[in-house]
Amino acid sequence: MTTDTLATTLEHRKAESSIAVPVTYAQGDGIGPEIMEGVLSILQASGAKLALEEIKIGQSVYDKGITAGIEESAWESLRRTRVFLKSPITTPQGGGFKSLNVTVRKTLGLYANVRPCVAYAPFVHTRHPKMNVVIVRENEEDLYAGIEHRQTDEVMQCLKLITRPGCERIVRYAFEYAQNNHRSKVTCMTKDNIMKLTDGLFHKVFDEIAAEYSDIENDHLIVDIGAARLADTPEHFDVIVLPNLYGDILSDIAAQIAGSVGLAPSANIGDHEAMFEAIHGSAPSIAGHNIANPSGLLLSAVMMLVHINQTDVAATVHNAWLRTLEDGLHTADMFTEGMSTHRVGTRGFARAVIERLGELPKSLKPVRYRSYSSQNTSSQPRLWERKPALKKELVGVDVFLHWREGLPESLGTQLKQCGNNSLGLLMITNRGVKVWPEGFPETFCTDHWRCRFMHPAKGTNISHRDIIDLLTRIEASGFDFIKAENLCNFDGVPGYALGQGQ
Repeated sequence: MTTDTLATTLEHRKAESSIAVPVTYAQGDGIGPEIMEGVLSILQASGAKLALEEIKIGQSVYDKGITAGIEESAWESLRRTRVFLKSPITTPQGGGFKSLNVTVRKTLGLYANVRPCVAYAPFVHTRHPKMNVVIVRENEEDLYAGIEHRQTDEVMQCLKLITRPGCERIVRYAFEYAQNNHRSKVTCMTKDNIMKLTDGLFHKVFDEIAAEYSDIENDHLIVDIGAARLADTPEHFDVIVLPNLYGDILSDIAAQIAGSVGLAPSANIGDHEAMFEAIHGSAPSIAGHNIANPSGLLLSAVMMLVHINQTDVAATVHNAWLRTLEDGLHTADMFTEGMSTHRVGTRGFARAVIERLGELPKSLKPVRYRSYSSQNTSSQPRLWERKPALKKELVGVDVFLHWREGLPESLGTQLKQCGNNSLGLLMITNRGVKVWPEGFPETFCTDHWRCRFMHPAKGTNISHRDIIDLLTRIEASGFDFIKAENLCNFDGVPGYALGQGQ
C-alpha cells in the first residue's frame, strides 16, 4: 500500500467513524425496557456514534392482533438501518402466535447465529474456568422451517429441511469467523449416523469446505457425544458449527456451563442485516424491580459495535464491563459471598460500568477488536456452483396411509392388489420400522403407514402417470392416503433412505 493510499484510507476511516450509524432498537417486554435503558446509557457515555430509531415489538403488538409480534412500519426501519438491537419479548401462550425471533431471522435472511460462551472465573461461578467457545448455529432451516402437519388421529409430522446452499453458507461463515478471530479449530456436530441424507449433507459440505482452510484444524462429532464432551470438557472446543436445532440446544448448554445464560450475547448475521440480542427470556416476574442483569444485552451491543466498525468503543465498553466484574459490583444473579463486594441493581450496574469506561481489567484478559476491514465475515458467502444432476430417474413412490383396520399382514395383502405392472408393493413400515413382509408381532404400530412401491424389475424407471394410476387404485380400494413421496435416483445415487431388506 502506498503512502498516498494509506493516507486516503485513514482519512476515510476517520470520516466514517465520525458519522452516527443508524440503529433500530426495541425495548421488548418484561425486564426488556430496564435492561435496554441501562445498555443505552452505557453506549451513550462510551462515545458510541449511533442514530437510534425505536420500534415496538412483542406483547403490545400481539395484543393488537398482529400474530407476528411486529408491525409493518417496523420492517421499514429494519431494512433502512440494517442493524437491530433487541431486548427479549414475551410470546403469548397458545396457538396462533408466531415466534418473533424466528420471523425476524428468516424474513431478513439472518442465517448465522453467533454465540460466544466465555467463562469469567473466579468472578462468575463456573466449573470450567478456561472455557472460551463460540457456537455458530445455522439459523433458517432444519426443523425450524416450521412445516408441520397432523396426518392421522395419532401421528404428527415435522419436516426437516436441509439445503446445500444453507450448509455452505453457515459452514463457510464458521471457518471465516475462526480465521478472522485467530481461532484454531472448527468442530462440526450432526446426527448423520441416523439422518444420513439431511445431516449427512451438512457433514459432507463441512468436509468439503474444511479442505479449503488447511491452517484451521477441523473435526466432526455425533451430536450426542459432542454435547456430552462439551458439558464435560468445553476447553477442548473452540468454534462449533451446527444445524439449527442442535445449535439452539448446545448454545444454551454452553452459555450455562460457562457461567450463566443471563450473561450470554448473541448476534444474528445476514448478507444485508444483523440483529443483536441477549439469549435469556423476558423474566416478567422480576420486571420493574431494578434487579435484572443487563450484561447479556450489553455484550450483544458490544458485538453490534464491532459489526458497525466502532471497534475501539466496543473494546472500551467490554473492558469496563470486565473491570466491573473484577471489582465485585454484581447484580443479584451473580452475587456471591466472599467474591462480590456490592449487590447492585440494574441501574447501579450500568453506572458502575460507566464509571470504569477507559479502564482495563487487572486479572481478566483485556479485549481488543480488529477493524471491520479484517473482521467482515458477513459479506456475501462464496457458494460453489450448484450444477443440477445430469440424470434424475423416478424409480418408485412411498404412499402414506391413515389406516387402523387390522394387522400389517392384512394391509399388505390388500395393497398388493392395488399394484400395477409398473409398481408393486415392496414393503410397509410403521414409524420407520418394517412390519411387512416378515414383520415382528412385537412391533408396536400406530395408524400411520409408509407403503413403498417400486417396479418389479429392480432399477427400472417409472412415470408420474404410473403413480397417478397407483393412487387411483388405492383410493378405489377405500384407503385414505395422506401423501406420496417420489423416490428418485440422482446420477445413479438413491435420493431416499433405503428401507430394511433393500
